[in-house]
Amino acid sequence: MTYVLNSMPKQIESNFLKKCTKAETATIGHKRHLGFVDRKVQNILNRKITVAGTAVTLAIPGQDSTLLHHIIQFLRPGDILCIDRLGDDKHACLGGGVAAAIVSSGCSGVILDGPCTDVPEIEEYNLQVWCKGTSPITTRLYDTGGSFNVPISIGGAVVHPGDVVIADFSGVLIMPPNEAENDVSWALEKQKSEPASHKEIFNGKFLGDLSGASKKVDEKLG
Repeated sequence: MTYVLNSMPKQIESNFLKKCTKAETATIGHKRHLGFVDRKVQNILNRKITVAGTAVTLAIPGQDSTLLHHIIQFLRPGDILCIDRLGDDKHACLGGGVAAAIVSSGCSGVILDGPCTDVPEIEEYNLQVWCKGTSPITTRLYDTGGSFNVPISIGGAVVHPGDVVIADFSGVLIMPPNEAENDVSWALEKQKSEPASHKEIFNGKFLGDLSGASKKVDEKLG
């Protein structure tokens, strides 16, 4: 294995990213099916927070985090580092030192298809990390190789450099920029209408009547 390093992707416009942080992944999930990362990848600090950013991708093998250490220098404010561990679920490539370096870069967060370690330091440095739990076994600098800014897979979702990433208390969503605007706008409109419908339910309306589900059941029953 060798190293593949490609140029940094064009960043998503900051005003649109601010808009994305107001859209819940679960709301977009009412409309969209593609791009959702496996639900095992969750915020390690269990915080009710939303981050959105430009996907910067990295694929590193097993026990080796050499390329991760190298590429942190290229991260920018507004980026979200997405790390494909190529099937490894044993070794933590992100701990206190790596977290400090990523925070210093201004990067908005990390989506990691594997475990992390040093959670107290991650919390102290206020790095937002979505990953598959923790591991006490860490990576080393074995100089094996890896790929930077190439298409990767995280939790079954394909991630391209430059994709829109939204991560919140429900999970992680990856979307191509040309699809994100429509789905985010739709989600924000839906979220505006939800408080009124919830109020109707508390006032005695049946959910099935409001959603149209009861009508469908009644029609099937004749």
